[in-house]
Amino acid sequence: MHWREIIRRPVITEKSDYMAGTYNQYTFVVDSRANKMQIKEAIELAWPDVEVEKVRVMNFPAKRARRWRRLTIRKPGYKKAVVTLAPGDTIDLFEGV
Repeated sequence: MHWREIIRRPVITEKSDYMAGTYNQYTFVVDSRANKMQIKEAIELAWPDVEVEKVRVMNFPAKRARRWRRLTIRKPGYKKAVVTLAPGDTIDLFEGV
């Protein structure tokens, strides 16, 4: 897989912003077929001046909810990766904005 297929999007929340500033950890939604080594290579290819120390992965299952009588809503499952970078390395997620 190409690195652009592996990294879907960054997760931008208050918690992920705090983790990036304090612990140097960045959160991404990734392809559900990707493993830790592929995620590490994709991050290092996307940002060449960054060294990845650790990758943690979480799978979130699909959810179903029932609204009203017959309407059923389904949210798809996804995979989230928390990437820890080497000390001194940073990723600028809003470059050019």
